[in-house]
Amino acid sequence: MLAVLRNRTYRRLFTAQVIALVGTGLATVALGLLAYDIAGADAGQVLGTALAIKMVAYVVIAPAVAAIADRLPRRTLMAGADLTRAAVALMLPFVDQVWQVYVLIFLLQSASAAFTPTFQAVVPDVLPAERDYTRALSLSRLAYDLESLFSPALAAVLLSVVTYNWLFLGTVAGFLASAALVVAAVLPKPVAAAGPRAGSVYAKATAGSRLFLRVPQLRALLALDLAVSAAGATVTVNSVVYVRDLLGRSAADLSLALGAYGGGSVLAALLLPRVLDRFSDRTVMLRGGLLLTPVFAGLGGLTAAGEGDWRWPALLTAWAASGAACSMVLTPAGRLVRRAVPDRERTSVFAAQFSLSHACWLLTYPLAGWLGAAGGLRSAVVTLGAVTLAAALLAIRLWPSHEPSEAAPVEHEHADLYSGHPHLADAVPVPGGWRHSHRHPADELHAHC
Repeated sequence: MLAVLRNRTYRRLFTAQVIALVGTGLATVALGLLAYDIAGADAGQVLGTALAIKMVAYVVIAPAVAAIADRLPRRTLMAGADLTRAAVALMLPFVDQVWQVYVLIFLLQSASAAFTPTFQAVVPDVLPAERDYTRALSLSRLAYDLESLFSPALAAVLLSVVTYNWLFLGTVAGFLASAALVVAAVLPKPVAAAGPRAGSVYAKATAGSRLFLRVPQLRALLALDLAVSAAGATVTVNSVVYVRDLLGRSAADLSLALGAYGGGSVLAALLLPRVLDRFSDRTVMLRGGLLLTPVFAGLGGLTAAGEGDWRWPALLTAWAASGAACSMVLTPAGRLVRRAVPDRERTSVFAAQFSLSHACWLLTYPLAGWLGAAGGLRSAVVTLGAVTLAAALLAIRLWPSHEPSEAAPVEHEHADLYSGHPHLADAVPVPGGWRHSHRHPADELHAHC
């Protein structure tokens, strides 16, 4: 897996990603302490609102950035996003009002919504071989999971010698280092579009989402994103209730529970490159989505059970299995997007995937919290488990069981393009139009093919 780091450009980009993730992790810890200083007992409400603002920024800003991404060099866009995040993090220690926190969080996450889809779209150009790209996706998944374990530990060590405001400076340093590495990377030129995109700003911003929703495999991916978000929201929102209230365990055990989820995801990410060499994305991702249903079933049994020492290891097992299943869906997602759309549409579709997947989280986060508070854990588990099962079954229905390989040409006809159109250079006339074959027939030119 580490062999892909021999590529100098990818090594710099991956290092930039890791450093930025650590900086973001430090900011997350510091933000919680800042919220407590400002709001006291209402800190949880402040953080919950900040989390909702983060998701709104992801859903709204990523498609908007995609509308103008083709006008800016990708390196400039990513470095600019890093510098924006650094500037915002530098201002956070000086805020003393809740509304100021909300504004800065929106700006910070808006910059992240510009950086992440662009980064995702660059990596396939840097590593065009599918084997290398698959390993890069696993490394990226590992980076996210290990950061969730490493950053809180690093923050705890730093807080033993400095105040939490210094953690924000660590965040600033991380984003500046990320920007420097991005600027130092020599990125390949993106594939040029056939021509300038016409239409309003709204049409350009939604082009990726419309293309995403038109391709059957990507519609299935969206359904799987909903299943993953339902499982992930259950872990994120209700772990503290399971550990502290239902099982009556210590606060330290909450870290173990969350670590079990991360550990399951890490193990799956390590194994997936070899698994994906033998099995298709469809097989792996759909099985990952379906695996979440028995996890919820077991969690429901644990929730309904009475006393028993077995419940603690059962919870750890359920969280580890949930993390592994989510990784089975999320890790190959980049491969699926890369295969399903033309290279020139990649940035807009990655932005759409980023936006739509976080819209799922925006739905399931409050659902997990409200159901747990109003109806108890059992109600939350049953409802979110039903959402997961329905989403997984929908993905199976949407995803064709027989699909062409990445390189296989797809023969099709055009009835709405004029003679001499650049796309018809290799086409032959047929009654009512033109016929030819090529890979990736998923763009505006092929809306009716």
